[in-house]
Amino acid sequence: MVARARTSSMDLMAEPNLAITPLAPEASYKAKAYQALKQAILKMDIYTTPEPVMLDERALSDKLGVSRTPIREAIAMLEQDGLVKAVPRRGIIVVRRTKAEIVDMIRAWAALESMAARLITTMARKRDITALRDVFKAFGPDHLPQDYIEEYSRANIVFHQALISLSESQVLVDMTNDILLHVRGYRQLTIGRKERIAASLPEHLAMIEAMEERDTELAEKLARDHTLRLAAYVEAHGQELFA
Repeated sequence: MVARARTSSMDLMAEPNLAITPLAPEASYKAKAYQALKQAILKMDIYTTPEPVMLDERALSDKLGVSRTPIREAIAMLEQDGLVKAVPRRGIIVVRRTKAEIVDMIRAWAALESMAARLITTMARKRDITALRDVFKAFGPDHLPQDYIEEYSRANIVFHQALISLSESQVLVDMTNDILLHVRGYRQLTIGRKERIAASLPEHLAMIEAMEERDTELAEKLARDHTLRLAAYVEAHGQELFA
């Protein structure tokens, strides 16, 4: 009778009232399409030409191997992120920022990167900091950055992304990812200018040295000033960059 009472008691237990929505068949495709398109856009160089960068919904569908429905949904999400814009009778345009917006973004990056440098001096292992030198190991008196601009431009972007990553702050990584597309584009446009490329490598190496020495204030200042110089250059010469 005891066993029967227990069974009866369990039978009377209420089912949890969970508000579960059935999974949509293409929900995962939408998420995957969104991530794939976002990563592809973030890797694009949208500032090397004054012409707008257009995306074709049908071509994207073919390349990703999914129907156009998750592509449309992913594009709607990207539009909310401010990465693309649907223009009637024209299509989908990858959004480019104005010069004033870019300057603001670079200034924000300067603040984020200076905080990354501060965190690195207090948390990162010295061998990981020193490994940043490997990014520039190909360059020297016989291999000057100004003679290998494309190669140095790639190294420059790798360095700045590695600096943020080495902070081990996911918040900083996420925040810089949101503006990476635009800041990276202008870094690539300006790095070949003789006014900037001559100073770029010494400034990077000085930042690394300050971090290796655990000089928090100096590392933070060097990182901030390095990027603020880019902001000042874009503010002064932004209209010439497409010339």
